[in-house]
Amino acid sequence: MKFMVSEEFFEKVPNAYFGIVYFNNFDNKTKLDFTDKMLEESIKSAKERLGEERVKENPLIIPYRDAFRNLGINPNKFMCSIEALMTRISKGGEIPHINPIVDICNALSIKYILPVGVHDVDNFKGDLEIRGAVESDTFVPFGSEEIEHPEVGEIVYVSGDEVKTRRWTWRQGEKSKVTEETSNIFVPIDGFSDVNKDEVLALQKELVEILKTLGIDAVVDYVDKDKRSFEV
Repeated sequence: MKFMVSEEFFEKVPNAYFGIVYFNNFDNKTKLDFTDKMLEESIKSAKERLGEERVKENPLIIPYRDAFRNLGINPNKFMCSIEALMTRISKGGEIPHINPIVDICNALSIKYILPVGVHDVDNFKGDLEIRGAVESDTFVPFGSEEIEHPEVGEIVYVSGDEVKTRRWTWRQGEKSKVTEETSNIFVPIDGFSDVNKDEVLALQKELVEILKTLGIDAVVDYVDKDKRSFEV
Protein backbone atom coordinates (compact mmCIF):
# COMPACT_ATOMS: atom_id res chain seq x y z
CA MET A 1 0.00 0.00 0.00
CA LYS A 2 1.21 3.48 -0.86
CA PHE A 3 -0.02 6.85 0.40
CA MET A 4 0.89 9.93 -1.61
CA VAL A 5 0.19 13.64 -1.29
CA SER A 6 0.30 15.69 -4.47
CA GLU A 7 2.60 18.59 -5.13
CA GLU A 8 -0.43 20.79 -5.87
CA PHE A 9 -1.66 20.25 -2.31
CA PHE A 10 1.66 21.25 -0.76
CA GLU A 11 1.84 24.32 -3.00
CA LYS A 12 -1.28 25.57 -1.21
CA VAL A 13 -0.58 24.11 2.25
CA PRO A 14 3.22 23.86 2.48
CA ASN A 15 3.26 23.33 6.25
CA ALA A 16 0.95 20.29 6.20
CA TYR A 17 2.25 17.32 8.19
CA PHE A 18 0.62 13.90 8.08
CA GLY A 19 1.22 11.43 10.87
CA ILE A 20 0.62 7.84 9.77
CA VAL A 21 -0.27 4.69 11.69
CA TYR A 22 -0.79 1.47 9.72
CA PHE A 23 -1.65 -1.93 11.20
CA ASN A 24 -3.11 -5.33 10.39
CA ASN A 25 -5.21 -8.02 12.06
CA PHE A 26 -7.22 -5.72 14.33
CA ASP A 27 -10.22 -7.43 15.96
CA ASN A 28 -12.97 -4.88 15.41
CA LYS A 29 -15.79 -7.20 16.46
CA THR A 30 -14.97 -7.54 20.16
CA LYS A 31 -15.99 -4.66 22.42
CA LEU A 32 -13.11 -3.20 24.44
CA ASP A 33 -13.71 -2.36 28.09
CA PHE A 34 -11.73 0.89 28.07
CA THR A 35 -13.23 2.73 25.08
CA ASP A 36 -16.27 4.11 26.94
CA LYS A 37 -14.13 5.71 29.64
CA MET A 38 -11.55 6.89 27.10
CA LEU A 39 -14.18 8.70 25.05
CA GLU A 40 -15.84 10.14 28.16
CA GLU A 41 -12.54 11.53 29.49
CA SER A 42 -11.61 13.01 26.11
CA ILE A 43 -14.94 14.81 25.83
CA LYS A 44 -14.61 16.18 29.37
CA SER A 45 -11.07 17.40 28.63
CA ALA A 46 -12.18 19.00 25.36
CA LYS A 47 -14.98 20.91 27.08
CA GLU A 48 -12.53 22.24 29.67
CA ARG A 49 -10.06 23.32 26.97
CA LEU A 50 -12.74 25.03 24.93
CA GLY A 51 -14.33 26.87 27.84
CA GLU A 52 -16.51 29.69 26.55
CA GLU A 53 -14.37 30.19 23.46
CA ARG A 54 -16.03 29.80 20.07
CA VAL A 55 -14.67 26.68 18.41
CA LYS A 56 -13.74 28.44 15.18
CA GLU A 57 -11.62 30.90 17.20
CA ASN A 58 -9.62 28.17 18.94
CA PRO A 59 -5.90 28.52 18.02
CA LEU A 60 -5.75 24.84 17.10
CA ILE A 61 -8.76 25.16 14.77
CA ILE A 62 -7.84 28.42 13.02
CA PRO A 63 -5.00 26.84 10.95
CA TYR A 64 -7.45 24.36 9.42
CA ARG A 65 -9.86 27.13 8.50
CA ASP A 66 -6.99 29.06 6.91
CA ALA A 67 -5.82 25.96 5.02
CA PHE A 68 -9.35 25.33 3.75
CA ARG A 69 -9.44 28.87 2.36
CA ASN A 70 -6.07 28.29 0.66
CA LEU A 71 -7.58 25.18 -0.93
CA GLY A 72 -10.60 27.12 -2.16
CA ILE A 73 -12.95 25.61 0.46
CA ASN A 74 -15.30 27.83 2.46
CA PRO A 75 -14.74 26.75 6.12
CA ASN A 76 -18.04 28.31 7.18
CA LYS A 77 -19.93 26.05 4.79
CA PHE A 78 -17.67 22.98 4.98
CA MET A 79 -16.07 22.58 8.40
CA CYS A 80 -12.95 20.52 8.91
CA SER A 81 -13.92 17.25 10.64
CA ILE A 82 -12.27 18.22 13.93
CA GLU A 83 -14.03 21.60 13.98
CA ALA A 84 -17.34 19.82 13.38
CA LEU A 85 -16.59 17.33 16.16
CA MET A 86 -15.58 20.02 18.66
CA THR A 87 -18.61 22.14 17.73
CA ARG A 88 -20.84 19.17 18.42
CA ILE A 89 -19.23 18.68 21.83
CA SER A 90 -19.44 22.40 22.69
CA LYS A 91 -23.19 22.27 22.05
CA GLY A 92 -23.64 19.26 24.32
CA GLY A 93 -24.05 16.77 21.50
CA GLU A 94 -23.31 13.09 22.03
CA ILE A 95 -20.50 11.23 20.29
CA PRO A 96 -21.97 7.85 19.32
CA HIS A 97 -20.14 4.58 19.82
CA ILE A 98 -19.49 3.00 16.43
CA ASN A 99 -16.95 0.20 16.76
CA PRO A 100 -13.71 -0.28 18.74
CA ILE A 101 -11.15 1.29 16.40
CA VAL A 102 -13.38 4.21 15.41
CA ASP A 103 -14.18 4.87 19.08
CA ILE A 104 -10.46 4.83 19.96
CA CYS A 105 -9.57 7.20 17.13
CA ASN A 106 -12.49 9.52 17.89
CA ALA A 107 -11.36 9.74 21.51
CA LEU A 108 -7.79 10.55 20.46
CA SER A 109 -8.98 13.04 17.85
CA ILE A 110 -10.97 14.88 20.52
CA LYS A 111 -8.19 14.68 23.12
CA TYR A 112 -5.54 16.18 20.84
CA ILE A 113 -7.90 18.35 18.73
CA LEU A 114 -6.72 16.79 15.48
CA PRO A 115 -8.51 15.39 12.42
CA VAL A 116 -8.03 11.62 12.36
CA GLY A 117 -9.10 9.41 9.47
CA VAL A 118 -9.77 5.68 9.80
CA HIS A 119 -9.65 3.74 6.52
CA ASP A 120 -10.25 0.08 5.67
CA VAL A 121 -7.25 -0.79 3.51
CA ASP A 122 -9.03 -3.78 1.98
CA ASN A 123 -11.52 -1.37 0.39
CA PHE A 124 -8.83 0.54 -1.50
CA LYS A 125 -8.87 0.29 -5.29
CA GLY A 126 -5.17 1.05 -5.46
CA ASP A 127 -2.90 3.52 -3.74
CA LEU A 128 -4.38 6.22 -1.51
CA GLU A 129 -3.73 9.79 -2.60
CA ILE A 130 -4.51 13.35 -1.66
CA ARG A 131 -4.92 15.24 -4.94
CA GLY A 132 -7.28 17.33 -6.97
CA ALA A 133 -10.37 15.45 -8.13
CA VAL A 134 -10.73 14.52 -11.81
CA GLU A 135 -13.91 13.97 -13.85
CA SER A 136 -13.98 10.19 -13.35
CA ASP A 137 -13.81 10.37 -9.54
CA THR A 138 -16.94 9.40 -7.60
CA PHE A 139 -18.07 9.77 -3.98
CA VAL A 140 -20.87 8.06 -2.07
CA PRO A 141 -21.94 9.82 1.16
CA PHE A 142 -22.33 7.82 4.38
CA GLY A 143 -25.58 5.88 4.49
CA SER A 144 -26.37 6.62 0.86
CA GLU A 145 -26.20 4.91 -2.52
CA GLU A 146 -26.28 8.18 -4.43
CA ILE A 147 -23.12 8.85 -6.42
CA GLU A 148 -21.63 12.33 -6.32
CA HIS A 149 -18.98 13.75 -8.63
CA PRO A 150 -16.69 16.19 -6.81
CA GLU A 151 -15.83 19.33 -8.72
CA VAL A 152 -12.66 18.92 -10.76
CA GLY A 153 -9.74 20.18 -8.70
CA GLU A 154 -11.42 19.70 -5.31
CA ILE A 155 -8.83 18.30 -2.89
CA VAL A 156 -9.80 14.75 -1.94
CA TYR A 157 -8.53 11.55 -0.37
CA VAL A 158 -8.95 9.07 -3.22
CA SER A 159 -8.06 5.49 -4.15
CA GLY A 160 -8.30 4.75 -7.84
CA ASP A 161 -11.41 6.70 -8.81
CA GLU A 162 -13.18 6.23 -5.45
CA VAL A 163 -13.11 9.33 -3.29
CA LYS A 164 -12.74 8.37 0.37
CA THR A 165 -12.90 11.88 1.87
CA ARG A 166 -14.14 15.07 0.23
CA ARG A 167 -12.67 18.55 0.68
CA TRP A 168 -9.48 17.28 2.36
CA THR A 169 -10.74 16.60 5.89
CA TRP A 170 -14.39 17.55 5.55
CA ARG A 171 -16.25 14.26 5.32
CA GLN A 172 -15.47 10.58 4.76
CA GLY A 173 -17.86 8.53 2.65
CA GLU A 174 -19.50 5.12 2.41
CA LYS A 175 -16.57 3.68 0.47
CA SER A 176 -14.17 4.37 3.35
CA LYS A 177 -16.46 3.07 6.08
CA VAL A 178 -14.85 0.93 8.78
CA THR A 179 -17.06 -1.94 9.94
CA GLU A 180 -16.80 -4.80 12.42
CA GLU A 181 -15.28 -6.85 9.59
CA THR A 182 -12.42 -4.38 9.09
CA SER A 183 -9.02 -5.65 10.20
CA ASN A 184 -6.37 -3.87 8.09
CA ILE A 185 -6.38 -0.17 8.86
CA PHE A 186 -4.68 3.03 7.71
CA VAL A 187 -4.92 6.04 10.03
CA PRO A 188 -3.78 9.46 8.75
CA ILE A 189 -3.52 12.33 11.23
CA ASP A 190 -3.71 15.69 9.45
CA GLY A 191 -1.67 18.43 11.08
CA PHE A 192 0.84 21.21 10.49
CA SER A 193 4.59 21.13 11.03
CA ASP A 194 4.66 24.58 12.64
CA VAL A 195 1.40 24.43 14.63
CA ASN A 196 0.57 21.04 16.11
CA LYS A 197 3.25 18.55 15.10
CA ASP A 198 3.87 17.73 18.78
CA GLU A 199 0.20 16.80 19.14
CA VAL A 200 0.38 14.64 16.01
CA LEU A 201 3.39 12.77 17.40
CA ALA A 202 1.75 12.37 20.81
CA LEU A 203 -1.42 10.98 19.24
CA GLN A 204 0.61 8.56 17.14
CA LYS A 205 2.48 7.38 20.22
CA GLU A 206 -0.67 6.86 22.29
CA LEU A 207 -2.42 4.96 19.50
CA VAL A 208 0.61 2.70 19.03
CA GLU A 209 0.75 2.03 22.78
CA ILE A 210 -2.95 1.09 22.83
CA LEU A 211 -2.43 -1.25 19.89
CA LYS A 212 0.53 -2.89 21.65
CA THR A 213 -1.67 -3.72 24.65
CA LEU A 214 -3.90 -5.54 22.15
CA GLY A 215 -0.96 -7.47 20.72
CA ILE A 216 -0.69 -5.45 17.52
CA ASP A 217 2.49 -3.92 16.11
CA ALA A 218 1.91 -0.83 13.98
CA VAL A 219 3.97 0.91 11.32
CA VAL A 220 4.50 4.58 12.13
CA ASP A 221 5.64 7.17 9.60
CA TYR A 222 4.91 10.65 8.26
CA VAL A 223 4.44 12.60 5.04
CA ASP A 224 5.32 16.26 4.46
CA LYS A 225 6.41 18.51 1.58
CA ASP A 226 9.90 17.00 1.61
CA LYS A 227 8.69 13.39 1.90
CA ARG A 228 5.49 13.18 -0.09
CA SER A 229 4.78 9.45 0.12
CA PHE A 230 4.63 6.45 2.43
CA GLU A 231 4.73 2.80 1.38
CA VAL A 232 4.37 -0.45 3.24
